[in-house]
Amino acid sequence: MADGRLAQIRVGVLGSGEVGRRLAEGFHSRGHDVMIGSRDPAKADLREWLSGGGVGIEAGTFAQTATHGELLVLAVLGDAAEDAIDDAGAANFTGKVVIDAMNPLDFSGGFPPKLSICGEDSLGERVQRALPDAKVVKAFNTIGNPYFVDPGFSDGQPTMLIAGDDDAAKRTVTDVLADFGWSDTIDIGGIEASRELEAICIAWVKIGGARGAWDHGFKLLVG
Repeated sequence: MADGRLAQIRVGVLGSGEVGRRLAEGFHSRGHDVMIGSRDPAKADLREWLSGGGVGIEAGTFAQTATHGELLVLAVLGDAAEDAIDDAGAANFTGKVVIDAMNPLDFSGGFPPKLSICGEDSLGERVQRALPDAKVVKAFNTIGNPYFVDPGFSDGQPTMLIAGDDDAAKRTVTDVLADFGWSDTIDIGGIEASRELEAICIAWVKIGGARGAWDHGFKLLVG
């Protein structure tokens, strides 16, 4: 990272929903070569976005996107993550930093959702087990997607919490976050800390439901 900017790289974002699109736009706005992956890269709403907010971003299959990216982002629905990895081909993730921006949400009982994976496991851990030769870092899952890039809050900027087993990968993700405008990032440990980060998402959703607004985050105060 030089002059506060992450060196330009190829980025693959697997998942073309709101989370994936926002992250793809963020990386593209910083000058990176971005491909967004979908099971159906020709679907109408994705093509419409590519001609609007996604101008300059390519679309491909999950396998094409995983091959394209030097850095990869998983941004599909949480319970579809392992299927997306299978579709993309685990070998295409080998040696790469993989940002897990997902939460395993279960809305079967209505709102607020529960976690579909909890206790002595987490989605972050399942992703790392599915990708033993990749370096998975949990990030972005405790904040609303409108605030992923250039976050602005009237009460000050919240803290971004990350977790993962590889220290160098976490430094890379911290650089990404700094480039996106996050001045306060805290590493809370190995990938098993995804259990706490995914639980924080449920708290974030409940707070949003109680407030009727989603412009909030969690701030770590020290001292």
